[in-house]
Amino acid sequence: MENLALSPSQWRGRRVLVTGHTGFKGAWLSLWLEQLGAQVTGFALPPPTNPSLFELAKLADCITHIEGDVRDPAALRHAFRVAEPELVLHLAAQSLVRPSYRDPAETYRTNILGTVNVLEQCRSSPSVHGVLVVTSDKCYENHGTDSPYRETDALGGHDPYSSSKACAELVAAAYRSSFFATAAAPVLATARAGNVIGGGDFAADRLIPDMVRAVVRRERLVIRNPRAVRPWQHVLEPLGGYLSLAARLVSGDRQAAEAWNFGPESDDAKPVAWILKRALSLFGGQETWVEQPDPLLPEAAMLRLDSSKAHERLKWRSRLDIETALEWTVDWYRAWQGGVDVRASSLEQIRNYAQLHHE
Repeated sequence: MENLALSPSQWRGRRVLVTGHTGFKGAWLSLWLEQLGAQVTGFALPPPTNPSLFELAKLADCITHIEGDVRDPAALRHAFRVAEPELVLHLAAQSLVRPSYRDPAETYRTNILGTVNVLEQCRSSPSVHGVLVVTSDKCYENHGTDSPYRETDALGGHDPYSSSKACAELVAAAYRSSFFATAAAPVLATARAGNVIGGGDFAADRLIPDMVRAVVRRERLVIRNPRAVRPWQHVLEPLGGYLSLAARLVSGDRQAAEAWNFGPESDDAKPVAWILKRALSLFGGQETWVEQPDPLLPEAAMLRLDSSKAHERLKWRSRLDIETALEWTVDWYRAWQGGVDVRASSLEQIRNYAQLHHE
């Protein structure tokens, strides 16, 4: 059945502001929205990695690109004046666990105060109809059990990154109740996704980028915890969920003004070692690595999401099993290595994914 939320008719000409558009997920989302015909304005710091999907896909040539920091209210005001957005998709964040230990204050300022600043601008911008704040599956108080987390479970976090995301959820909930509850106010929701993989991720301390770098440079691959189980999914999966939810928000559907999980099917929650062995096999690297736990980075052994609410109410569900997600990911990196135009190969994967929603 066709998902109308992923149809160009839903997005053509719609003014969308994406914060964090120079990051991995933000770049894919901006590229998808631009392909759907939206008028996209991106607000973010310069790309956090070199190379980056943002630069490889030449996003600055096809959307309005504004560099700025979500911790800077004046810079945000300028971006909102330029974009006059109908929809705000807030992805800008300090998104890695290790830097949150090195500089927890920066992580809290970015992920909490940055969210406050974005919501303040949404309050004062009459053009805004819908707001989606993207947080993380790590916002839950993790008890290390096998039970998947639901949107009604307690928030928490045992490290600065995780707790900052829980705090961002609390900020959004408070703004929803205090300022966005009237019929004239923007409709505000939050989204929590699992561990995403996909081409164009070059961040440090992420499994697939670390693997790609090790294979390309013929270096030793170091893994912190090969037994940790995570809800792996291709990056286009949660982004499709965000778009399905955002279409409800911008249309004024207040029943959608809640927290939402966007995770893979339960069979796709796999240990790190399983993911790595399969990815190395596809990429042509040696199926060996060195386990080197980091005592400064305690990690939960188990994390799963219950996405039944999104299945039932948004008609969203994963389309790519983990095997296919890994194949698409490796195909992207091979194309990049081979000099294939990254924008073209990325758009092809977006079109192929969207086609799955027409079948």
